[in-house]
Amino acid sequence: MNDEPRTSAEEMLERLTPMLSRRRRLRGVAALLSGLAGTVFVTVLWATEPGPLPDRTRLSFALLILVCLAWTGHGIWSATRRAPLFALDRVIGAWLGLAAALLTTTVTVTLAAVRDRGLVLALAVNAVLVTAAVLVAVRAHRRRSTLLRRKAELTDARG
Repeated sequence: MNDEPRTSAEEMLERLTPMLSRRRRLRGVAALLSGLAGTVFVTVLWATEPGPLPDRTRLSFALLILVCLAWTGHGIWSATRRAPLFALDRVIGAWLGLAAALLTTTVTVTLAAVRDRGLVLALAVNAVLVTAAVLVAVRAHRRRSTLLRRKAELTDARG
């Protein structure tokens, strides 16, 4: 028999909300400031180029600015959201990270092969990147599975 009172999902979220640590909010602010600083730096660097740039260089600058803006957006979201990530959020984030790592690997290895230099270095660095992304994805899936299993156990115990 369980003497614990049943709580609704909203009540549980209200109890979790103030538990978001100061450290996590500071990490969000750091991502926000880093993203903004990177955006400003790359934009100023691009704007102060003395002459016209090749198309690939302009594309690289634009992509770097987009990455910095993405970190800015993540920082804003992280600093303003006062609730912890749910397990599904972590799984989705892990899959996005793996997709980005695979895309980066494809582009880097293709460019290295076309230019016929740095292929071994590109493969080595990107192997580390993809391995890290896979490990994060596996960890997120395991954590979610553990939580779902525990939820099922608790649901069976109550019912």
